[in-house]
Amino acid sequence: MSPSVARATASPWLTVVLLCVGQMMIVLDQNIVNVALPAVQGGLGLSPENLVWVVNAYVIPFGGLLLLAGRLGDLIGRKAVFLTGIALFSASSVLCGVATSETLLIASRFLQGIGGAVASACILGMVATVFSDRRKQAQAIAAYSFASAGGGAVGPLLGGVLTELLSWHWIFFINAPIGATLVLVGMRALPGDRGEGMGKGTDFLGALLVTSGMMLLVYTIVDAERVGWGAAQTLLLGSLTLLLLTGFVVRQATAAKPLLPLGLFRSRSLAAANIVQFLMIAGMFGLLFFGTLYLQRVLTYSSLQAGIGFMPIAVVIAVVSLGLSTRLITRYGQRAMVLLGLALIVGAFVMLSYARVNGVYLVDFLPASIVMGLGFGLAAPAIMGLGMTAVSSAESGIASGLFNTTQQIGGAIGLTVLSAFVSARTNSLITAGKTEAESLVGGYHVAFLAAAGFTLAALIIGAGLLKATPSAGVKQQSMASSEHDASVS
Repeated sequence: MSPSVARATASPWLTVVLLCVGQMMIVLDQNIVNVALPAVQGGLGLSPENLVWVVNAYVIPFGGLLLLAGRLGDLIGRKAVFLTGIALFSASSVLCGVATSETLLIASRFLQGIGGAVASACILGMVATVFSDRRKQAQAIAAYSFASAGGGAVGPLLGGVLTELLSWHWIFFINAPIGATLVLVGMRALPGDRGEGMGKGTDFLGALLVTSGMMLLVYTIVDAERVGWGAAQTLLLGSLTLLLLTGFVVRQATAAKPLLPLGLFRSRSLAAANIVQFLMIAGMFGLLFFGTLYLQRVLTYSSLQAGIGFMPIAVVIAVVSLGLSTRLITRYGQRAMVLLGLALIVGAFVMLSYARVNGVYLVDFLPASIVMGLGFGLAAPAIMGLGMTAVSSAESGIASGLFNTTQQIGGAIGLTVLSAFVSARTNSLITAGKTEAESLVGGYHVAFLAAAGFTLAALIIGAGLLKATPSAGVKQQSMASSEHDASVS
């Protein structure tokens, strides 16, 4: 057995549960805050300009540190890195909850983003190496996919409940008991791993380049909507980002012990899986953001009602990811499920592009959300499985960090681009004399069609680049044929 991997032998499914709870807690936090922002603004007296930093202060370190944290998991040991990240995330959540000023809240959110990155960068790598059996491995990855997608869908509901029944402080306090339980139970229950040792890959210059480059990239993207894509600040920071990331690539090509071995990308499955996931997540963020706005600003739902409106997506993803996807992947293969799932997501976005000003939830939103949940529940576990099975166990930490980085950057870029489309279309319709509701819906239509375009591009690239994996049925037929040939001989 590789020194960097130690499989769970006593209770492997407890390991999967603990890791998925950690993932869901982190994903929940990314979405739970959005519905509570008006309450946070009123409680602390934040200006509209600073309110956005309650979100951005978390996103920037989270997106920037994932690659470094994933590699540290390979070197130090993924268990230690995961538990350290959970502890920091939980402690900084308490600081967010007790914050009495915008400065303290934003600083605490920055720490929370660091903790979230450190913990989540290792989770997929750990999940993927719990089992050696391919069917059980697929089930574990499906559970991880549900934790990620389900957490995103449940976040608005939980945020609305806690904000309306208690206060905005509790959207942060809720992380403390969950995190403490994870650390205490995880210290005993999670399988230990020694890692490769810091001497195997301490590329400090590469770490500095990629961390600063990724954080600057996320900052440039999230601030571009405020200052404009053509603004001097955006162009200057974009150029500096490109310089840092180019320097990182050059460093990885020449370093004796690179942080991100470029040889990983010789795997067509890993490279294609990350491209497909980037485009898929870029579209999915449009559903979570503009779908919520449609329910609240057009159908006049409260934050709690909007959260409840997203529950069917979480339920469908749970049913498909945890109950159906593994059997279908085993029978038909991962590539087929990725393509089918992406096709369903494209269809769901097209359905949403017909949402009406005087819409009815059961007609204008629910059918599309069910199709969306079905598509994502099929595609997400399969695309992660294709990517993670393409790397060795010793490289699963950096591959996990790469997947998470792809998600964060895809979401940030996708949301920024879609927001620009919405603003342009909405302002155009207002200028043309349309009502506010008509203008908003017209803008959302453009966003949903653009998200369909992102996902369609993912479908086309996946069809061209993803390698088909033999299904269990094909393997059994092959084995049976071999046995028959042997008996004839």
